[in-house]
Amino acid sequence: MERSGSAAGAAAQSLCDLLEAAARRHGERVAVVAPDGSSLTYAELEARAAAIAGFLRARGVQPGDRVGFCLPKGTASVAVLFGAMKARAAYVPVDWHGPAARNATIHRAADVAALFLGEARADVLREWPSDALPKTLVRVPMGRTGSAGAHATVVHPFPDGAQEFEAALRHAPLAPDGAGPRRRDDLAYLLFTSGSTGVPKGVALTQENALSFVDWGSEVFAPTCDDRFSSHAPFHFDLSVFDLFVALKHGATLFLIGEELGKEPKGLARFIAEKRLTIWYSTPSALALLAEFGNLPALDLSALRHVLFAGEVFPVKTLRRLTELLPAPAYWNLYGPTETNVCTFARIPLPIAADRTEPFPIGPLCSHCEGLLLDDAGAPVAAGEEGRLHIAGPALFRGYFGRQDLDAKCFHERDGKRWYDTGDVVREEPGLGFRYLGRRDRMVKRRGYRIELGEVEAALQRHPELREAAVVALPDPAAGVRIDAHLAPVGAPLSLIALKRYCAEQLPAAMSPDRFHFHAALPRTSTAKVDYPALLRASAAASP
Repeated sequence: MERSGSAAGAAAQSLCDLLEAAARRHGERVAVVAPDGSSLTYAELEARAAAIAGFLRARGVQPGDRVGFCLPKGTASVAVLFGAMKARAAYVPVDWHGPAARNATIHRAADVAALFLGEARADVLREWPSDALPKTLVRVPMGRTGSAGAHATVVHPFPDGAQEFEAALRHAPLAPDGAGPRRRDDLAYLLFTSGSTGVPKGVALTQENALSFVDWGSEVFAPTCDDRFSSHAPFHFDLSVFDLFVALKHGATLFLIGEELGKEPKGLARFIAEKRLTIWYSTPSALALLAEFGNLPALDLSALRHVLFAGEVFPVKTLRRLTELLPAPAYWNLYGPTETNVCTFARIPLPIAADRTEPFPIGPLCSHCEGLLLDDAGAPVAAGEEGRLHIAGPALFRGYFGRQDLDAKCFHERDGKRWYDTGDVVREEPGLGFRYLGRRDRMVKRRGYRIELGEVEAALQRHPELREAAVVALPDPAAGVRIDAHLAPVGAPLSLIALKRYCAEQLPAAMSPDRFHFHAALPRTSTAKVDYPALLRASAAASP
């Protein structure tokens, strides 16, 4: 069963074309407001990005190269990502608060030619052999990032030869064609997701992928230069693509929300009200906190006209509560893996019935996507039957960076088209589009992040005092997914504090286990494999 929409066309060859056009039309309008309150107009953002692009080209960065950054959300990070793309390189963001070893692994896997590093995260350099550092290493003082609350302690010295961010900002600007003609098949950015082997995998997305998505978002949500967008997602999360580029295409103002405020519902609700935000996009978990703890009835949130959510299933009970507190906006359920960004969408019909308990469908395909439902044998399913969702079209990513082995597993040719197996099981329902039914592998979604349980296991298995480690995920009424770690220690069980400290050093917060269970030895099947069903039963039995 194949479905498609009419893909939107666009004259732009690069996301940088959108910024340049916005700067010509809206040069004096505010483009970006940072968490510390500082801002850049469109003209200022364009000038900084062009200077950074000129700096990168002068340092030898070529089209197709990768430019990494480890910076908090702020004016510096936005200028860097546009500067990288103006040089026809791809930007590679990492989690500012993530473990140094993981961030170094990502940037080394991407083989970045340049790295912009906030001075407070110079600990990343400890994880990087000095003779393998990127050709260009740029030190960004915390006062120049445009981020409120960034810790300014320098924990590791920068090596001799590191460049200063001021030098990049003072560089002669690169002309729009200074790196050669822009192409829609140029690599735009790499977003690294959890890998089943314990090594993150880089999703390589092109300008065509991003532009087709931006065109679709413009078509559906009709933004204008008067809109005021939230930027709740960090830049290494694919939700940020909508915030950044749909807003800037239309000359709107983008309000960057730092991690600290993003987790504080009362302050966040006040921020939405005070800044008169009109378009909000986040995971359901952030909206759930706002509904429960944001004291929404006391605030004027009448400016909001669109509330978008994606990344995980939104429990109906909580969604109903939110829409009762804020009935005016249009609510949208967006679905899609990082490899396609959003590929289906559905507007939530209001009011939500009091007796409804089933999550809403993920909706029909976006206009720039094609979909196919196949069974486990690769045959199309009949109408109304469940199958694995495969996606084709301009939204579909180029492949996993440097991982042809993974590409061979997830792509296939059919009817002259290249299809991607999302791994998600869905069913098409007349008039509603697709209904998400779950997955058949070991990937879960938690707080909007796709997590391979194998990567969590790999981190635990590296602990010198653990002999074995296995991880399972269980449904959780509050968080959606709970991660349990089952451990066989070398000697006595480790303390909970020690384990949590270790996980914080090795894993992003969203991937850290919630509970730990100790065994003399992990249960095994008759083929000597870990008996995961037995571990699931043990976790369920131990639940309160």
